[in-house]
Amino acid sequence: MLEFLICALAGIGAGVATGFAGLSAAVFISPMLVTFLGVPVFEAVGIALASDVLASAVTAFTYYKSGNIDTGRSSTLLVSVICFTVIGTAVAFAVSSFSVGEQAMELVSITGSFVLGLKFIINPVTRRGKEKTKFFSPTLLAALCGAVIGFVCGFQGTGGGMMMLFALTIVLGYAFKTAVGTSVLIMAYTAFLGASVHFVINGLPDLTMLLTCVVFTFIAARIAATVANKMSVVKLNRATGVLLAISAAVMLLTLLFA
Repeated sequence: MLEFLICALAGIGAGVATGFAGLSAAVFISPMLVTFLGVPVFEAVGIALASDVLASAVTAFTYYKSGNIDTGRSSTLLVSVICFTVIGTAVAFAVSSFSVGEQAMELVSITGSFVLGLKFIINPVTRRGKEKTKFFSPTLLAALCGAVIGFVCGFQGTGGGMMMLFALTIVLGYAFKTAVGTSVLIMAYTAFLGASVHFVINGLPDLTMLLTCVVFTFIAARIAATVANKMSVVKLNRATGVLLAISAAVMLLTLLFA
């Protein structure tokens, strides 16, 4: 019963984060499964990535129906993220001090998540901005952002929803809802690839945990995405900021417990 409750709560938190802010399910599911149920990290990440697939797909479809996906530059970002995720994974296994590097990157991710959350609360992204194209074309800029995001995701072993949201809103100048919709569209592909690799290497996880997380993440993401597309941009920014701050606190507590 406790296992079901933890998985359900993790799935609901992950689904709301995905539907509202385009965050990876790994932000909520992995820390909760590891901390409260003692699930091995690699297995927990695999469950989180599998939960991301349907949740991201249904969220992307909901944002698409509302016209909040930019498929132009997102294709470049997608290819770059996938390629450098593979490279980052290879480097992670090759580096002997991987555990130290992983902890450092986790701290960077936590700090970035908290700062970005404060940014959305204090200074919401209310409209489409200008791409930072002084030195790079939008296509090259998208490729560079995807390279950084993909490498960090592959090296660290978790999703890149927060980093994609940062790249799309701050660097590429996307309107907020378009950034969220585009982010989850990319995540649907990368999560499927990541989950497949995890299951091939480590075998299938506990099926009860997997199905519980997948179902609750899917339902929560569908509801959250529908609500998010009806909210004002300012309210959505601030709700996302709160989610980012909470997720940063959850990850920090997980590191402290570890």
